[in-house]
Amino acid sequence: MNARPRAIVAMNPPALAENLFGPHRTRLMQLVDVSADVLTEFESDSARKHLADVEVLLAGWGCPQVDRDVLDRMPSLRAVVFAGGAASAVLDTVEAARRGIAFANAGEGNAQAVAEYTAATIVLAGKRARYAEMLYREGRSFVDREADLSDTGNFGRTVGLVGASRIGTRVARLLVATDLRVLVYDPYASAEEIAALGGVKVSLEELLSTSDIVSLHAPATVETAHMIGAGELALMREGAVLINTARGSLIDHHALRTHLRDGRIDAILDVTEPEPLDPDDELWNLPNVTLTPHIAGATGNELHRLGRDVVDEVARYVAGDEFVGVERVPGVV
Repeated sequence: MNARPRAIVAMNPPALAENLFGPHRTRLMQLVDVSADVLTEFESDSARKHLADVEVLLAGWGCPQVDRDVLDRMPSLRAVVFAGGAASAVLDTVEAARRGIAFANAGEGNAQAVAEYTAATIVLAGKRARYAEMLYREGRSFVDREADLSDTGNFGRTVGLVGASRIGTRVARLLVATDLRVLVYDPYASAEEIAALGGVKVSLEELLSTSDIVSLHAPATVETAHMIGAGELALMREGAVLINTARGSLIDHHALRTHLRDGRIDAILDVTEPEPLDPDDELWNLPNVTLTPHIAGATGNELHRLGRDVVDEVARYVAGDEFVGVERVPGVV
């Protein structure tokens, strides 16, 4: 009799599973009886057969939504581990909690990747690395740094972090070793908590009006939709840089185009609204805009870290221990 719990992986594209679990496959297979199939949908007869006796669902980006109807097809399901920021991205967590299903995420590993990328981007923004590269490439000759790059450097610059989230707090800690002054806006964090990160708690208005570099780290909710709009953008200092590695919905892109078009501010956007932008969107061509294809989160070998964290959670489940990345559902005990 096989004592290992039955497990299935669900994500899209299926190759993502190999990037996540490849280095950890032997350990994973020792813990659970995991199918070699990777589900990208839950409607076919073969998918329904897999779901009928699955106990552990390992979900990732592109996993179909696990709603009440899908949960009905998984009567043996006891645990869901999501290889990303929040299991609630794919799972009806309220219904899962009601059924006694444990769920967790490997968001810490992804947060580390985003924080590292953001901290590096902040430092490069302070050095005006993109402008210097363009100047060098176009001139193809000696660049007089003292004359042409006098307004660069990170000594004494002010960075504003919008959101003391899991990622925002990591960014603040990474910046402690620099000579950057860090301001933080977060209505849910105390001044003492922010001071412990090496930052100063301020209002959003003060942050926007006094920061040389503004980096967004708020979650995408109804309340935060377009929280950086025309009024907020107008508060930003001339020559300031806006960085978004969170979600495109945080910024009113119509208002942003207006402020970028005249060159008053710069933007470094790893996420946009929509994503990707329309092929004829002017943001592609503006020299003061850097666009990257959502690479701040885990990519390449960083996915191995997420896979490791997922397998660690599976090991805890098998041992009867509580998940480390357990998610709480408001109103559900």
